[in-house]
Parts: sequence; C-alpha cells; structure tokens
Amino acid sequence: MMRSLAIAAALLLCGTAHAAPARTPMPPITDALLLDGLELGEEIEGRVDGDLNGDGDADTAFVVASPDARTLYVVLSYHGEVDMGHEPAGNFRLGADPLGPATLSIDKGVLVVEDLTGGTTALSATYRYRADKSRPKMRLIGLDTTVYSRTYAHDGNAMSWNLVTGEVETKALKLTGEGENASYEDAFVQRFKRPGKPVFMEDTPDPEGQLIAFTKAK
Repeated sequence: MMRSLAIAAALLLCGTAHAAPARTPMPPITDALLLDGLELGEEIEGRVDGDLNGDGDADTAFVVASPDARTLYVVLSYHGEVDMGHEPAGNFRLGADPLGPATLSIDKGVLVVEDLTGGTTALSATYRYRADKSRPKMRLIGLDTTVYSRTYAHDGNAMSWNLVTGEVETKALKLTGEGENASYEDAFVQRFKRPGKPVFMEDTPDPEGQLIAFTKAK
C-alpha cells in the first residue's frame, strides 16, 4: 500500500521550480491519486488537507479502510530548489471495529484524529500529531482515551497524556443513577508525569493498552 502511494507521490508535481518572490501554494493530493493507490476492498474513509509542516503548502491525512483493517496515513508537501511534491510522513493502524468514520481535522498545524471503536463497550481515542522539525515524520504529542459503556452498564476509565510536557491524568468513571438518569462521575483522579523520547506516528501505542498501563501506575 505505502509503496504504491510513495511511487505515485514521487511523481506528483515533480519538475523544475525557479526561485521567485512569491509562488502559488501547492494543491493537495487529488482524490484520484489516493484511489489509484488502493488495493481491492479498500476505500478512503476520510481525509483532511492543511498545512502541517509550516511551508504554506497543503499536506494531507487520510484513513484507508477495508473490512478488516483501518490505517491512518499522512503525506507532507515539500518544495525544494529543483522539484516539489509530497512524501509519506507516517502511518498508524486504527481500531478495526469503528462505530463510525474517524474525524480528521487540522488545528494550528496539529493533526487531530478522533476515533470511536468497539460495541456496547466503546473506546474513544483522540490522537494529536505534529510534524517533526528535523525530518518529514509525524510525532504524537497527545493521546486521550476513554473506555465506557454506551448503555451505562458498567463503570469506565479515562486518561489524558500530553507527550510534550509528559503530564498524565487518569480517572475512574463511576456509574451513578439508573435508566434515563444514568451518568458518569469522575473519581480517583491521578496526575503524574511520564516524560520520554519522541514517539513517531508508527510507534503510536495502543490507546486501551496505554490506558491500562497508566491506570495501574502509582
């Protein structure tokens, strides 16, 4: 999959570019190009275009879905002295049991991916990525995860992890009330720090596994 996309991206908008006082921003990758890179049974679940690496040109994040897999991809624009185009900057496997399409947005250069998976017991995950300054790769800078019952059948748990500061917050979601009055209340809130090395998109941790690990942390 990535091989075909990389080849197509390498051919996109390549050519001689001369220095000029001002230039027209590069357009985003076309839907046709993305569709050309798909395998049998795959489709584009969603996409978003915007400037992620600060060069003024459009970058693209998109989710490729098949019956048994969903993968987030990012391609960043580049504009050199002699050529320009797009290059792969990372990918990550999302949950294969979505409760709807992932929501993709770009806010002040940060890619935000909101995904809801599972069934009656659901896992809500919000991933935040920023382009690395030294290489064409996406870094995970934030991960929020909540596991809860959509029918209020049991308690839940939640976490918020800021990978820039290392700050982590975990909490239990205690079920209160019944029937139409059922809701969750925050309980056992913990705050601590877990600084570490940069986490690139390919190394994004499983959100439920990370929630369990932080919930058990002292």
